[in-house]
Amino acid sequence: MTLRGMVKRVSGQDVHLCHACNDCDMDIPAKEMDIPLSSLVQLILLNDEEALHCRTVWSDSVLEASRHACKRGLDLHAVITALREEKLRRDGY
Repeated sequence: MTLRGMVKRVSGQDVHLCHACNDCDMDIPAKEMDIPLSSLVQLILLNDEEALHCRTVWSDSVLEASRHACKRGLDLHAVITALREEKLRRDGY
């Protein structure tokens, strides 16, 4: 299954609906975020495994800030949570 398919199944969010407007990009310190949220969505669309390993997905600050990051209604908090769960599942946790 693709990352996009997994995210949609687990979170109910279809990242294909992203308009790539970059409005979700936040001013978070580099130690917390190595990939902007807009780029994270693109990685998911490209089925790039980097989306599961980047600091952005594992930052609690980013997770909290992502709740209202998308002004078009994409629930990025649910997307990040789905990525975290998938990584943990793959690692056997």
